Amino acid sequence: MLDFLAYLEFERGLSRNTLEAYRSDLLQFGRFLDARGESAASASSADVADFLAGLAQGNGKPPASTAKIHRKAACLRSFYRHLRREGVRDSDPTAALSAPRRGRKLPHVLTRDEVNRLLSQPHGSEPAALRDRALLETMYACGLRASETIGLEIGDLDLEEQVLRARGKGSKERVIPIGRMALDAVRRYLERGRPQLVRGRQVAKLFVNFRGEPLTRQGLYKIVRRHAASVGLADRMSPHTLRHTFATHLLSGGCDLRSVQEMLGHADVATTQLYTHLSPDHLKDVYFKAHPRASA
Repeated sequence: MLDFLAYLEFERGLSRNTLEAYRSDLLQFGRFLDARGESAASASSADVADFLAGLAQGNGKPPASTAKIHRKAACLRSFYRHLRREGVRDSDPTAALSAPRRGRKLPHVLTRDEVNRLLSQPHGSEPAALRDRALLETMYACGLRASETIGLEIGDLDLEEQVLRARGKGSKERVIPIGRMALDAVRRYLERGRPQLVRGRQVAKLFVNFRGEPLTRQGLYKIVRRHAASVGLADRMSPHTLRHTFATHLLSGGCDLRSVQEMLGHADVATTQLYTHLSPDHLKDVYFKAHPRASA
């Protein structure tokens, strides 16, 4: 298993979160096989199918979601392909595997009015308020994931060129434009908020907590949830909501799908196409402008 995880990290460049999820999946599968007196080297197609079926049924526990079963099936497929490449196995017990069909769940998206209410919530000149405003403005302006936001370093910002560099899944970097309002919020934070938080220490990360240490994922979640609750959006908000909203608002405003894909850092445009289902007004506008017989 360790060889497989090392392969995923160093050759495939998977993120730490994905590696940890795969490690957990393989340990769970290993316990299942141990109870049957089997091992990864001897497991059959029936063993794999029974493992996934047991997750779906729950067997005394809450049934696993379709998305989770889909991920575990993908993990096992990749694991057994690796074992075949390494000569550990001659056959692949996942070759005929049919995972549950993945349902498409449309993400929550905020309206423009809701975004304005949320972003105007951190007010005042206190360091924490300046940080929170810069944080929320940047996430919405650039469609950043939570991990990308807390991973930002001061050197990733080019305020003159109005761009920032984000490190996405698998440590892949991309350059994203950053709008005027977000830039203004970041400048105020850098000039009047952050220096009071770090108190002269050298900290590379852009966003820091009240102790001047790099902001954690948990800290970011608390900030987003606190301000969402203050404007009545607690039941509709997570850090990822701003990313979904960024993509949807860009498409609704006329931005092309490929550009949105690039800014989001999606490897496959099919992932980005999810947001076209949330932009009917934009699609109607494009249709009536482009189709030769639409308005004849």
